[in-house]
Amino acid sequence: MALHWLVAAFIFAGVVLIWCVDYVPDEQVRWVINTHKSIGITVLGLAIYRLAWRLTHTPPALPSSYSRREQRASSLAHGLLYVLIFLMPLSGWLHDSAWKDAATHPMQIFGLFPWPRIGWIMSLEPGLKESLHDVFGLVHTISGYGLYALVALHVLAVVKHHVVDRESEMQRMLP
Repeated sequence: MALHWLVAAFIFAGVVLIWCVDYVPDEQVRWVINTHKSIGITVLGLAIYRLAWRLTHTPPALPSSYSRREQRASSLAHGLLYVLIFLMPLSGWLHDSAWKDAATHPMQIFGLFPWPRIGWIMSLEPGLKESLHDVFGLVHTISGYGLYALVALHVLAVVKHHVVDRESEMQRMLP
């Protein structure tokens, strides 16, 4: 439960930051982008921990009132959320590593310690690296929209079960 909310909070913060980047003064843009990157790497670490937890701990059973279709939809949505929680930070890291100015702008996690770029990407020929930068950026953006859609469906499902079906679904995830 704590990992769920921690990952959700970091993802929300990363999204808010990147949506605001075009509206902050020029001298704060780099800080916003660097913080967005730091949040992404943090989410990746938490996702690895969360996956390890899930592989070693049985998830709580879905309520017996769920239809087979709801159970399958829930399973599929959670699986896709896991994919996107990994794909978003990985595609962002690949995108950042292919950035033409990466070598002159070292990456640090929250300004506390250096974070490496992906070396084999940085060593590519500039034209190829620029093409990959565009591809990874597109993957990152499309994955973001997929994540927004899945999170919206996730929240709507919780509201439906809580309000319409009057099930205690929300209480399962609250402390």
